[in-house]
Amino acid sequence: MAEVWLSIIGLNEDGLAGLSSASREALERAEIVFGAPRHLALVGVAGREWGVPFSVVPVLAERGRRVAVLASGDPFWHGAGGSLAGYLEPGEWISYPALSTFALACNCLGWRMEEVICLGLHAAPLARLRPALARGQKVICLLRDGAAVAELGAFLVSTGFGASGFQVLEAMGGPRERIVKIAPEDAVTERFSTPVAVALDCVGRGMPRASGLPDDLFAHDGQITKRAVRALTLSTLAPRGGEILWDLGSGSGSVSIEFLLAAPGSVAHAVEADKTRGERAWGNAESFGLTHRWHLHSAKAAEVVGDLPAPDVVFVGGGASESMLERVWGLLPQGARLVVNGVTLETEALLYRWHGLHGGALLRIDLAEAGPLGSKRGWEATRPVVQWSVVK
Repeated sequence: MAEVWLSIIGLNEDGLAGLSSASREALERAEIVFGAPRHLALVGVAGREWGVPFSVVPVLAERGRRVAVLASGDPFWHGAGGSLAGYLEPGEWISYPALSTFALACNCLGWRMEEVICLGLHAAPLARLRPALARGQKVICLLRDGAAVAELGAFLVSTGFGASGFQVLEAMGGPRERIVKIAPEDAVTERFSTPVAVALDCVGRGMPRASGLPDDLFAHDGQITKRAVRALTLSTLAPRGGEILWDLGSGSGSVSIEFLLAAPGSVAHAVEADKTRGERAWGNAESFGLTHRWHLHSAKAAEVVGDLPAPDVVFVGGGASESMLERVWGLLPQGARLVVNGVTLETEALLYRWHGLHGGALLRIDLAEAGPLGSKRGWEATRPVVQWSVVK
């Protein structure tokens, strides 16, 4: 086992008074202490401040000395602990957690913690909150600073959740603790200090959870897998957590975006040769807070698929050709899933041939919607889609 040289110490707003005896001893033994200016002031130590942007490199450079790192609350819940541990061997570090802001807030508000969604938005876009918004859902968000409170209020108003309960939690667990209950739209009129979190009791209509979100939630130029076909396609793709998806010819990105919404921890690599469409798809992923898991490759599929991480599932939504399928099939691992949608007669014939070669399932999707027909109504048929799906 490696020798312990790093102590990761959770700290709350009550400073030294709130530390356990073990945390105090680790702090006293340290030759060097890292922390945010606020943390160092709370324990009265002239240590080394974290750089901006945050980096673990200065800490790792002191390997072999007795080092302490100060972190807010529980270092392994949206804290520095996880960032550091990824570069260390077991036995090099020991953690002394304190109560997290989430725990302090729930105990103060009387909320069951197991029913609350806890999000660290201090270093993430507010759009990351969007999938969590649902009527009756309780959410606690850590925020960057006081100014971010007004930004969150405006975001809630823009997404139809402006009537939500909105409680601002400042400096939880210390002498400066303050809880302010206001309307989201009024957050801009108040001043708040760091550290700050917001507790939401959501009132509004959230996004549908079934596959096939309304088309108008995505910006597009018509190049989009329409809602009903998308729902059937996602059912065939069968999203599972932790998977890697290739979305080849992604268009608006609607399929891969919905895949990620349904599969926590999954990652999508979207390939789109049209630069304008790619930028538009990126904007769609950004609006759902998914750009940390949705990666855009502006190129033709054949040019980049060899450099992408091996997929668990591949979707070809447009531009299928003999050469593309040969390239993709050669790179597809055993057990991976392939789903191809085609709307042209040429693509349809191609999929019939590949089905004959490799098996799988063929599905023809014929849909019609009611529309005006003179003074009455009639059925308007959409272009049929042929879908081939197979497990290699």
